[in-house]
Amino acid sequence: MDDKGNNGFGLQVSHPPLHPRRRLAQWLPQGCRLRDYLRSGSWCPTGRSHLTSSVSLHETKGAFHCRRGYVHGSVRVLRQEATLMVGNVLPVRSIPEGAVVCNVEHHVGDRGVFARASGDYAVIISHNLDNDTTRVKLPSGAKNIIPSGCRAMIEQVAGGGRTEKPLLKAGNAYHKFKVKRNCWPKVRGVAMNPVEHLWGGGNHQHIGHASTVRRDAPPGQKVGLIAARRTGRLRGQAAATAAKADKA
Repeated sequence: MDDKGNNGFGLQVSHPPLHPRRRLAQWLPQGCRLRDYLRSGSWCPTGRSHLTSSVSLHETKGAFHCRRGYVHGSVRVLRQEATLMVGNVLPVRSIPEGAVVCNVEHHVGDRGVFARASGDYAVIISHNLDNDTTRVKLPSGAKNIIPSGCRAMIEQVAGGGRTEKPLLKAGNAYHKFKVKRNCWPKVRGVAMNPVEHLWGGGNHQHIGHASTVRRDAPPGQKVGLIAARRTGRLRGQAAATAAKADKA
């Protein structure tokens, strides 16, 4: 019998060679520009940056998220008074409504947390001049209110459509999940033996009873739809209400 307590599980996450983040300083001095050198990232195209300033001879290096259309040697401006051009970084209060942005900050100075995956983008919905906040639509469809001083890059992240390419064979799926965690291949419970799963066994693959299970079921029995309020497709008025909520 296993001991009670923590099972010692620790989620294995990937360790990318590059950590693309915006500069910690909020804004660069007058005349600073960023010269970008592209390099392949782990989840989105990532660039190596060499920052040079006309004010100081000091040069710093870092990694950043590439926007769609970047090429080797592209230049972008990170000044607060930067022009409204693709690739520039400026506060969201200076970006018009309806603009597509990426790598958006949640709080001023956190260096970007929203719309960072390949092909992701957020949309500026509206500005509230009274309390200096901006409403943005995130890639998930949720709408969030952030301070208007948060920075964002104009245009979406490069590498869009990465998930649309089919895997085609198990070898590609093996390499995809090898860098993530031990969650592939996933065997169905009805395909197992009775000693291996609650739904295993039988002359044909079937559960044999309702797949719903109560909340306080013991381990081993707590598989399937746990404490489900309802099951099956949404039909009738419920489907119409759900569709209206998605559009909103």
